[in-house]
Amino acid sequence: MQKKWNILPTDNVKTLSIQEVLKVNKSLCAILVQRGMDTFEKAKHFFRPQLADLHSPWLMKDMDKAVDRVISAFNSKEKILVFGDYDVDGTASVAAMFQFIQNIYPLVEYYIPHRYKEGYGVSKIGIDYAKEQGITLIISLDCGIKSTDFIGYAKTIGIDFVVCDHHLPDKVLPNAVAILNAKQTDCTYPYKELCGCGVGFKLMQAIAERLQLPDNTYLQYLDLVATAIASDIVPITGENRILAYHGIKKVNENPCAGIKALMHLAGVKKEMFVTSLVFVIAPRINAAGRMDDAKKAVQLFIEHDANKALEIAGLLHIDNTDRREADSSITREALAILEADESLRNKKTTVVYQPHWHKGVVGIVASRLIETYYRPTVVLTRNGDLVGGSARSVTKFNLYEAIHACREHLLGYGGHFAAAGMTLLPEQVIPFANAFEKVVSETITEDALIPEIIIDAEIKLQDITMGFYKLITQMEPFGPENMRPVFITKKVTDTGFSKVLKEQHIRFVVKQGDIIVNGIGFNMADKFSLLQMNEPLDIVYTLDINEWNNETNIQLRMIDFKLSFD
Repeated sequence: MQKKWNILPTDNVKTLSIQEVLKVNKSLCAILVQRGMDTFEKAKHFFRPQLADLHSPWLMKDMDKAVDRVISAFNSKEKILVFGDYDVDGTASVAAMFQFIQNIYPLVEYYIPHRYKEGYGVSKIGIDYAKEQGITLIISLDCGIKSTDFIGYAKTIGIDFVVCDHHLPDKVLPNAVAILNAKQTDCTYPYKELCGCGVGFKLMQAIAERLQLPDNTYLQYLDLVATAIASDIVPITGENRILAYHGIKKVNENPCAGIKALMHLAGVKKEMFVTSLVFVIAPRINAAGRMDDAKKAVQLFIEHDANKALEIAGLLHIDNTDRREADSSITREALAILEADESLRNKKTTVVYQPHWHKGVVGIVASRLIETYYRPTVVLTRNGDLVGGSARSVTKFNLYEAIHACREHLLGYGGHFAAAGMTLLPEQVIPFANAFEKVVSETITEDALIPEIIIDAEIKLQDITMGFYKLITQMEPFGPENMRPVFITKKVTDTGFSKVLKEQHIRFVVKQGDIIVNGIGFNMADKFSLLQMNEPLDIVYTLDINEWNNETNIQLRMIDFKLSFD
């Protein structure tokens, strides 16, 4: 697949200024400036995130109301329900808040809605359960901001809500006692990008301050907060960077029994990073909700006994294995459908439907299809008498607006710029697919249909030293808005020792002048002929460590390469 390379511009004046202060490689200084670290003070906070730099929770709109209502419930011996979504952010939020409250107040339960019986967010089934249990206060986490009707219903039967959410609010807000969401237009909280668990963390911090509890009563859940931040793909900036930095430190030094059990089952032997949480922990937690019941994830997170945690982790491990098998088989089927029909391949969209596909993985499959056919994609399956599905977008296209334009064919839909879900009648599948293709064709640019590689800086192979690499690792944790730096090196040549591995990967051995560097390019074997041409190449890559035969060396993790033309 053709990819567009976009090398970010360098502000030479600011770069030289920060280099004079930091005394490090100019290319790294250029990257720091690109990411807003253009003074010594900003760079210091970036490289040494401090918990003391977290904002006061009292700056968040309604925090005083939320804390007053929770403490009132304590004093009045009311029953409290901690309610959260079924994904990693939701289950980690619930686990942290439930344990925090349980340690200071006994009358608390938790509730995770069933993905397929109740759907996303606050549910009537959950509210009715609360009423049956005599619960009068629900704290919703990672959901609730759009649940106006259900929270209004809860009010009529004597149940109050404190909403902790981070999704964009609608114009009409739910009738809750307090809404904690920094994205409210009249909320002056300085940082707007907390995940649901991050908002819950601020509520725990405020309650602890009001009750004059030790900081560790809420800081002990930083490993769960970091897991939620990593999994929910929120920007790793500001408070998220501080929370992720210290949360990952806890994951590596003293994780809760549940995370430790998942690491054990995954065979983790090395230090954990944000990417480890995303690819090791998150899929196993999400698999519980996708394949069965996400309550298991909370049970795992709150379990203190190591052996019991291993048992629960084993169940999630099985769910994840089932999820992977379903994901792989459905992806193969979907690709076969597209490959067999040229008219489908030549469209600006992908819409595929099979009634037997597992509803829990259609979103993952949509993302997989975009790796092959880079365009807005919808994957649909049968759910009882209805058809349901998930959509994923390419980087520069507003998927939600396109689906909104096709709403006459849908029973329900929701989502945001990059991802969405919908429900429709079986007879509307083809009309919806045609309408979606028409809307996208009329609004998407050709540029948006070409995947883009963002390149931070150009360097020479001679710049790649262990000291250079160690400075890059100090930029951890990486994630949105602070991605692992991507480099370009121009006019390298193959040494003749590069080779194809397992018929799909390339082991690179390239040189520039007298410097020879090894690299690995996954799923690049189809481009091996470019290396055999013995022509100068431009290569794009990140840096990582290769450990082999007790030796540790820096290697290039190749992203793309092509013949040099200048």
